[in-house]
Amino acid sequence: MKFNWGTGIVLAFIGFISFIMYFIITMNTDSKYDHDLVTEDYYKQELEFQNDIDKQKNGNALETNITWKKTEKGIVITFPKTFKVENITGKVFLYRPSNKQFDFDTAISLSNHNLLIPDKRLLDGRWNIKVDWQYNGKSYLYKKEIVY
Repeated sequence: MKFNWGTGIVLAFIGFISFIMYFIITMNTDSKYDHDLVTEDYYKQELEFQNDIDKQKNGNALETNITWKKTEKGIVITFPKTFKVENITGKVFLYRPSNKQFDFDTAISLSNHNLLIPDKRLLDGRWNIKVDWQYNGKSYLYKKEIVY
């Protein structure tokens, strides 16, 4: 068989296509290349985005919004002192951007105006905290990026 320009171009195309197909198959089958979305129900959350904006506006309109501080026991989230503790309901969601295995949420149950998230559940590093809470039928939202 004689090797000419046409044969060389065909072999180059076959080699290039084989090279690309190898990487496509490797990226789709090897679990170390998995990169998950922030959330599985992304489109559903996108539709509720305006509700989140309204809740954040409600929170920003308060005299004193939620505050947080790091203590030796964990993170203490403080709710406004002007509200009755019995009427505050909702959830606190902590999202770890580097690993979804550490994400968790907890229901708000208060005996005073402080909610403690224990140190044993938190790793050092960046966390996104989202407090979605209600008081007397009005919804509020607090979002913050924190470094623990």
